[in-house]
Amino acid sequence: MSLFSRSFYKKIFLCFFLFVGVYYGADAQTSSITVRGQVVDSATHEPIANVSVYFPGSSGVRTDSTGYYSLLASKRFINDTHLQFSYVGYKKGTVNVNFEVAHHTVNIALEPDNKSLKDVVVGNTRKRYRNKDNPAVELIKQVLAHRDENRMNSYDYAQYSQYDKMVLSLSGISAKTVDSRWLAKYRFLLENADTTTFPGKSLIPMYLNEQTANVYYERNPLNTKTIVTAQNSVDFGEFVDIQGLTSGMKSLYSDIDIYDNNFMLMTNQFLSPISNMAPTFYKFFLGDTVVIDGIKQVQLMFSPRNPQDMLFRGTLFVTLDGRYAVQKVKMYSPNGINLNFLRSIIITLDFTRRPDGKYLLTKSDIIGDFGPFKKGMGVFGERVVMYKDFETNVKIPAEIFKGPSLVIQDSANNKGKEFWANNRFDSLSIVEAKTYQNVDSLRNMKSFKRLMDWGTLLFAGYKQAGPVEIGPANTFYSFNPVEGLRLRAGARTTTRLSKRYYFEGYGAYGFRDEKWKYFGSATYSINDKSIYQFPQNYVRVSYQHETQIPGQQLQFVQEDNLLLSFKRGNNDKWLYNNFFNIDYVKEFQSHFSWDVNLRYWKQFPAGSLSFLYTNPAGTQFSVPSVTTSELNVTLRYAPHEIFYQGKLYRTPLINQYPVFQLKFAEGINGFLGSNYTYQRVQANIFKRFYWSQFGYTDVTLEGGYIFGKLPYPLLLLPHANQTYAYQLTSYNLMNFIEFANDHYVSLMADHYFNGFIFNKIPLLKKLKWREVVEGKVLWGGLRDENNPYKNPSQMLFPTTNGLTSTFPMTNTPYVEGGVGIANIFKLVNVYYIRRFTYLNNPQISKQGIRVMIVLNL
Repeated sequence: MSLFSRSFYKKIFLCFFLFVGVYYGADAQTSSITVRGQVVDSATHEPIANVSVYFPGSSGVRTDSTGYYSLLASKRFINDTHLQFSYVGYKKGTVNVNFEVAHHTVNIALEPDNKSLKDVVVGNTRKRYRNKDNPAVELIKQVLAHRDENRMNSYDYAQYSQYDKMVLSLSGISAKTVDSRWLAKYRFLLENADTTTFPGKSLIPMYLNEQTANVYYERNPLNTKTIVTAQNSVDFGEFVDIQGLTSGMKSLYSDIDIYDNNFMLMTNQFLSPISNMAPTFYKFFLGDTVVIDGIKQVQLMFSPRNPQDMLFRGTLFVTLDGRYAVQKVKMYSPNGINLNFLRSIIITLDFTRRPDGKYLLTKSDIIGDFGPFKKGMGVFGERVVMYKDFETNVKIPAEIFKGPSLVIQDSANNKGKEFWANNRFDSLSIVEAKTYQNVDSLRNMKSFKRLMDWGTLLFAGYKQAGPVEIGPANTFYSFNPVEGLRLRAGARTTTRLSKRYYFEGYGAYGFRDEKWKYFGSATYSINDKSIYQFPQNYVRVSYQHETQIPGQQLQFVQEDNLLLSFKRGNNDKWLYNNFFNIDYVKEFQSHFSWDVNLRYWKQFPAGSLSFLYTNPAGTQFSVPSVTTSELNVTLRYAPHEIFYQGKLYRTPLINQYPVFQLKFAEGINGFLGSNYTYQRVQANIFKRFYWSQFGYTDVTLEGGYIFGKLPYPLLLLPHANQTYAYQLTSYNLMNFIEFANDHYVSLMADHYFNGFIFNKIPLLKKLKWREVVEGKVLWGGLRDENNPYKNPSQMLFPTTNGLTSTFPMTNTPYVEGGVGIANIFKLVNVYYIRRFTYLNNPQISKQGIRVMIVLNL
């Protein structure tokens, strides 16, 4: 035994294990391979987490949160070399791997399952999806049951800091375009591209806005207050309303509360996967259980039953600690969603656990990819909002909530680079940081100014000429029965001349009546801001000699439009008007405003119109004009209003908040030749109602009353429409001055189904048409003192071909309604309208087709 000591055995065993290790290690080198790569969505190119990656008959791995995986496989245990990629909601991916090569990189893009997951594989059994006895549906019900206790508004008080960043980028620009000699001057913009943030996309930022704010919340009474402490944005100069663009971006990329039944996004209402109706419209599936921050959580995957509905697919991470709180959300828009120009939406919401166990939102990232076609050049928009420094259930002084809910500090726009470097919650990328400098350089380029100048003429109708703009172009040429061919030219000053003083005017000539029309105004801005910038505060004096159809309310300056020159039926009753106006307009940050107006108005009949009376002897006689002077006050309140300020008008971005308007007029007898004393009151309420998956309804309720004795040109003449264009706030089958009232109530409603019905019809859902129904009702009346049929001393109603064509309304309301197909070629709405009452009035249209051009998402 002395020859075989313990040390000898140790050496023998050591040599043995070394031999075995080398042998099998060498064998493994020759018979095993390593496969690495990333799995992304084929439509969005976003990474997909938790995808199963495996060879048939062997165990596999799952992709991480960034979609990456790494798989080591031994050939001796694999009979099928087709690598499989499997994830609920996507078609299975397969790639054949060559085992003669030791290392592979296999990237794959999975296609969403357009069959809406009709079948789900559970083990080796194929089952049809249903809500009953579905553990995923039971889990979402628990989330619903606990959602109120997991929301921010479960606290009595809360305050936090917020950082908001919005970026708009050009995407899909080809290398050939970048290298084009025509764009050589702009290459510094095109070469500032980000190719790393979103795999497969080259993004060129063109718009960047940052904002920091302090936010305060009180539950009882409900109050919120946002105080903007700093904001910074690119500046394209006078050609682009950056403030309006920023407001529009925030309207498209609205704040999302995943616990709400519905949330607004891209100006549409979407049904949340955490809503009372979610199990009806969504399918839910359980995924893996994971542990995050010591809390067990489960993946809850969801997808829409109908891919064309306003719904999402994605994953929720739900805690299993009894709170059933959402820790993370990742949502994608289905490929078939009925939104114009939208390629995809990606939403990521991250929640962080508080010391009290609740999860509060700490980061929201909303991405939208837009383009006219599925591929190619487009616009890539992203809004990132981050939250920190939470303080909850600490009483907030009542003074904080006084005033408007949004306040921008005076110093907010004066923060330097050092401030932003120290106060951003996250640093800008190199490409983003360079955007400010690039846009500044672009704004000062002469070629860019020329391009924007001609673009403004094309889209807004104004051409710049030094401190003056010439236009609007759409009024240069038009025609009507009174003036015949009408030519017009006008101009107005800009801020290049002065921020305080503005002048505007035009001249027009009718070749049939051989008369000149003209307008001139002078405006003084009290707050030293552009009169087109919110909040307005100015005084204006103007004089206008112009034609008008009775009852068709003029804009401040009548915008003649060639397309509106085409009208149906008789259209030969017009007026010549002399207007002298003094206006004072003031807006407040709360979006309350007033307009005080002193008006002198003289009307002359034109065309076949006459101002006729009957004397006691029964003989008719005419008067040359009707003259009145009145003091008008208009009050308007539009809470949370968002709009884009164009060259001519503000374009409102309609939201869920109502708009109120109240008008009062006092006729002043004897002032500047006025012959009438009266009071006129009108009130109007507009509201959009959202019905989740069933679309939305625009409703306008209006009423008015006149106190006093007046001839029909001064009565309440309903806004009729004899053009072939559909007008939202007009009666589209009513003739001009068909009715005259001194009191009325009207209700107008347009309901947009957003494709809820057509999306379920195989052929129509590909066209992405949308259904519309509309209706308009007018109840009106005329007191005997203003009715020429009851009061012989009143001005006679007009006639057409010897027949009366203007009528007082009876107890029967005027009713019209119709159905329409919207979104034809993404911008045309076609309506079939039918009239249901007053069908015996002469020369009316009982039905008709009307067209409207509108650009919507």
